[in-house]
Amino acid sequence: MPPAVPTPDGPHANRLLGHPPDARLLLLNCDDLGLDESVNLAVIEAIRQGIAASASLMTTCHAAPHALQLLRRHPEIPFGVHLTLVCETPHLRWGPLTARDRVPSLLDPSGELYAPTPAGRAALAARARLDDVEREFRAQIDAVGPSGLSPTHLDFHCLADGGRDDILDLALALGAEYGLAVRVWLPPALARMRERGLPVVDHGFLDSFTVPPADKSAHYARLLADLPPGLTEWAVHPSLTTGPGPPPDHRPADDAPADDGWQVRRTDYEFLVSAEARRLIAEHGITVLDYRPLQEAWRAARGRVTPDPAPDTRCATMRRIRNDRTPQGG
Repeated sequence: MPPAVPTPDGPHANRLLGHPPDARLLLLNCDDLGLDESVNLAVIEAIRQGIAASASLMTTCHAAPHALQLLRRHPEIPFGVHLTLVCETPHLRWGPLTARDRVPSLLDPSGELYAPTPAGRAALAARARLDDVEREFRAQIDAVGPSGLSPTHLDFHCLADGGRDDILDLALALGAEYGLAVRVWLPPALARMRERGLPVVDHGFLDSFTVPPADKSAHYARLLADLPPGLTEWAVHPSLTTGPGPPPDHRPADDAPADDGWQVRRTDYEFLVSAEARRLIAEHGITVLDYRPLQEAWRAARGRVTPDPAPDTRCATMRRIRNDRTPQGG
């Protein structure tokens, strides 16, 4: 991904978030909270005792109640909702929070969520109705409410920017309605967000599943040493697991060994809680951020978050948000 073109005042996000032009900002978020209890415990430790700063909760997963218990115990930990339309664990499946007969377009022929394989993503993108997606996204966000906690942001599980432009637009509209930031990381959408004056990453987004587990600490050390001024985001996936087993690979690949996922997660955990990681952050003068500063900026720019009105809009949320922005005659 090409970096954002610096403005005369420095990187785009630095200016909007109130940091000096030369500040090196790292948004360090733990994805997949709620996947299982070993992930939950590792995420909490990586934030409380390590260098991670925030997390994203999969409210669809079996261990989401355990994750919410931990978050209630540590209310200082900021977290978002990891919007989930796919399932990559055939032996331990999760499904939509909405009744299946109310979101039929999100389900494969067997009545389950699609797998995040190329074929599964393509089928979901072709079939998903926006009203079904909205119904399910609302259910996942609202699932946090009974805990008494408030999320900071929305992002997507295994679907970059939602996998489709109108799904991203829906998430933006929901973010504006609920007062949340939204993770955006593909170039076309990044350009649109910058034009609307919203803080987004200035540099490439790193998914830790793209980092080989072998010699991961040295790889992360090089990335931190070379971190440029501006905002960079890392999505990391810590877990306490020490061997293959549930959950399997984060995103299946034909050429990936069956136990690669646990190695990615375990090596993420080991680096995030290490003294070496803390030393590197300090040595290189890096400011680690969570999503709260972005949430404040996105809330302040609520009227600029959603796309311009279009006559064929099908999403009730986007229509409602746009109507709220439209001056009414008196």
